[in-house]
Order: sequence, then C-alpha cells, then structure tokens
Amino acid sequence: MTKLPIVKNENIVNQIYFIRGEKIMLDADLAVLYGIETKVLKQSIKRNSKRFPLDFMFELTKKEFENLRSQFVTSSWGGTRYLPMAFTEQGVAMLSGILNSERAIQVNIAIMRTFVQIRRLMDTNKELAKKIDALEQKYDEQFDSVFNAIRELIHQENAPRKPVGYKLKTRTK
Repeated sequence: MTKLPIVKNENIVNQIYFIRGEKIMLDADLAVLYGIETKVLKQSIKRNSKRFPLDFMFELTKKEFENLRSQFVTSSWGGTRYLPMAFTEQGVAMLSGILNSERAIQVNIAIMRTFVQIRRLMDTNKELAKKIDALEQKYDEQFDSVFNAIRELIHQENAPRKPVGYKLKTRTK
C-alpha cells in the first residue's frame, strides 16, 4: 500500500467559500484535492445526478463566478467553458459515495473535519458576539446613569456662591 500525501486543513480552508449563505467548495478545487481532472469529477456527478439535489450542489451564476474570481489576484481557473459547480458540505459528503479511491476517502475525511472546525469557529464567534452585546447593554445602562447625574448637575440653579479662598487685605501707609 502506497502512502498518500497528507491533505492539510489549511489548504482545504482556503478553498471553502461563502456563497448564497452556504459554505461551498468548487468542482475544480475538489478535483485537484482528489487527484483527478475536473472533467472526470463532473462525469461522475452526471452519472449519479440523483444524489445531488440543489441543496447539495448547484452551478454558480456568471455574476457569482465573476465576484469570486475578482477576489483572487491571479486566477487559478483558465478559460472555462462551463460555470463551476459548487458543493455544500452535504454535497462533498455525497461525493464520498461515488468517488471510491483511497485518496478520495482520505480527502473527504479531511474536508469533513475542516467543515466541522469552521462550524465550531462560527459558533464560538456567535457566542462572543452575544457576550459583547450583553456587555454593551450593561455598560450602556451604567453610563446612562452617569449621564443622568451629569444632566442633573447641569440643570441645577446657578445660585451665587461664596468665594472660596482668602482675601488679601490691602495695607495702608
């Protein structure tokens, strides 16, 4: 058995995009990870199209593709005749059922672990945002009482006050 190169999570994370409110991976990126041509990946998907409903896989619109491509300084996609296919987490999981090589299995395991890490990170960020909101409300209430006290001081009548300090007596000669 030949040892397969390890797929690093950092490489996978850089190939996960957010489109239509979903975390997705593109067909060309997946093909590279699986060590196959994009054309071979698409043929496998066409032969098993019933396994890929729209919430598992969809084709990017021209505008989505242009927006995505504009995020890169250099395009890793040459001239493509077809718009890329976008795979959600469930779509990537479904690929494991049709791509059965040892490499595909290892890549899918790495991708699933990466999706889980991203989900945990996003959940942590949501909890952090909630805590920040709670702190802001707490401190807004505290500062509100400070501002109310300042307003009361401002609106008090300005009665003449006795001068503070010593008066110097003038000397007469």
